Parts: sequence; structure tokens; C-alpha cells
Amino acid sequence: MNPRWVLTALLLIPLAGRLSAQSSATWHDPSPHTVQFVTVEKDVKLEVLDWGGSGRPIVLLTGVGNSAHVYDDFAPKLTSEYHVYGITRRGFGASSAPDAGYSADRLGDDVLAVLDALKIERPVLVGHSIGGEELSSIGSRHPERVAGLIYLDAAYEYAYYDPSINNLNIDSRELQKKMEQLRAANTPPDAKSVIQEMLQDDLPKFESDLRKEQTLANVTWPPAPSPTAADRASFAAMRLWQERVFGLKVPEAELRQTRELTPDGHVGGPRTKATVPQAILAAEQKYTEIRAPALAIYAVPHDYGPFVSNNPAVSEAIDAVEAPQNEARAKAFESGVPSARVIRLPHANHYVFMSNEADVLREMRAFLASLN
Repeated sequence: MNPRWVLTALLLIPLAGRLSAQSSATWHDPSPHTVQFVTVEKDVKLEVLDWGGSGRPIVLLTGVGNSAHVYDDFAPKLTSEYHVYGITRRGFGASSAPDAGYSADRLGDDVLAVLDALKIERPVLVGHSIGGEELSSIGSRHPERVAGLIYLDAAYEYAYYDPSINNLNIDSRELQKKMEQLRAANTPPDAKSVIQEMLQDDLPKFESDLRKEQTLANVTWPPAPSPTAADRASFAAMRLWQERVFGLKVPEAELRQTRELTPDGHVGGPRTKATVPQAILAAEQKYTEIRAPALAIYAVPHDYGPFVSNNPAVSEAIDAVEAPQNEARAKAFESGVPSARVIRLPHANHYVFMSNEADVLREMRAFLASLN
């Protein structure tokens, strides 16, 4: 299972139904942060959390499907040494959800706009999952703006593209562009050069991508369990259900930011429009040069939670496919970004900062201490 499919599984499982009333009006977010909204573009405001602290600034960026509240339990562990912020990307949580502006560089520019507005000088950016593309966008275009980059199971093809790894999503768009060039070619010489590029480069990559996808498609995943009416009766109950199924205890504020509250006070469906994550995945870019100090932490192999690990045969079959690919990604990052520090956490969840909090904090502190 490709990790970018996993990144939405935890918080975007469809929920439905109206249940008996239970008010949550008296609930308060216990995480010690302030909340403000920063304008990054006309009619686009982003939610920014500030956990306070002193020292070097750290800015936390999230994966698809999450708001900055996903760090509500993790961020306070850093405030004794650093000043910690979190940004909710456009389209999610309490941030604006415009119809456009979801390319990797535009999302990177949103982060830069927050840094400018709050006068945050040379922070360390920490990105989980798809947040890695925003790190790489800034680290390749504006490395002078940051002191370092920390990828939390985030240094995948959308963050660092290596031709030996390839990526179906990115490569298919490149192939589509070449097809458009071919259709637009007015003279035989123009068409000849485009065809030659496609035969030598684009089509072999696309074939390799399809074979990888075919291998993944041959793995039979267990069906994801569905929450019962009792599990959906409150955000607290939903949180416990997710822990039983996925092995992670998501901050309750995160559930409240990413799911609807039904009129009778229960957990509803996702707040995020389905078109938003689709737009982000459709606008991934190729980054091949990271010009800032970097730490990349990989979950190799992944732990997908009890609903998978309770079936050893399935778990082993998934690892046989996923682990070699993830290891190849880690090696590609090591080779392509030789100054980076690459850490592998065996059997960590994709949400490494939850499943392996102590390991992640240790590696982050060591990396932060090494920066100028």
C-alpha cells in the first residue's frame, strides 16, 4: 500500500448517520497554544497555532487530511527548547478552502507568507507525509529562508524525485505533457524530437510505474473496519476506536477540526472537500535538489495498526512489497542529498511522531543541535 494512500486512511474514513443528541459545546482544547489567522493570498487565511517556547523557531506542517492540531500532543514536548508553531494548510480544518492554489510551490509560498507575516526568521520546517513537498519547495527555491528541514516519513517522490524510483502520479503527468506537445507539433522535426524523448525516457518510466502498481494491486488488504454507532457517539469514543483499529491516539481537537459535528452533537463525515486532496496529489512537482540541511526519518517497514498486524499473513505480504520500495526511497534520498541525515525506524507507523514519539524527539534534538 502506497504511503500516500495510507495518509488519508486514519482521518478520512467516511462516517454517516445521525445519532442521539450529545452536546460538545463545553469542550475546550487542552493543548497550550494560541490560535491566529494569517492572510497568505487574497481571500485565503491560514490557521496558525503557537505553542510558545523560546529558542530557535520550529514550524510544523501536516499531511493530507490533517490540521495543525494533529501536533497538539507532540508540539508541547519541544517548547522547553524551541518556539513551536503549526500551520493548517489551505483547504483543511479552520483554514480557508479556495478552489485553487494547491500546487506544491503555491503551498510552499503559503508557508513563506506566514513566516513573513509573523516575522519568523530562519525556522526549522518539520513536515509529515505530503508536508514534505512544501519543505522541498522551500528548500530548493529559498534555502536561505530556513535553518533546516525535517521530513517525518515525508521524503517520498513528491519531496525528492529520483529517476530510479519514479512515481506514477508525477510520471503520468509528464507523459501527458509530452502527448500534448506531440499533438501541437507543427512540423515533422518537432514531432520527431518529442517522440524520441517519449520512447527513451517517458514511456520506460511509465511502464516501470505500472509494474510497481501491479505488484501493489496483487496484495490483498483486509477491509478497514467501520466504526459502530457507539464509536461515533462522541469524539472521545471515536478517538478510542481509532486507537483500537489503527494503534494511534489522535488528539481530540484534530478530530473536531477534520470531521463534521452533526446537528445532534455526534461525529459526522470529513469536513474537507474531496476535491482538495485530489488537487494536491494532482499538482505534485519534481524536486531534485534540496539545498538546506535535512533530516529524513522513514518508517521502514511500516506498521499499519492492529487491523493489519492482527493478520500476520497479510502483514508479511504487505511488507514484502512495501519495505523494499521504502528502503529504496531512503537510499535514493541518502544518495541524492548526501549532506542529509537519514534515519530508519523499523515498524513505525506512518504517523511516526505519534507511534515513535521518543525516537523522533531524540533524532530531532540531535539534528537541531547540529545546526548553525
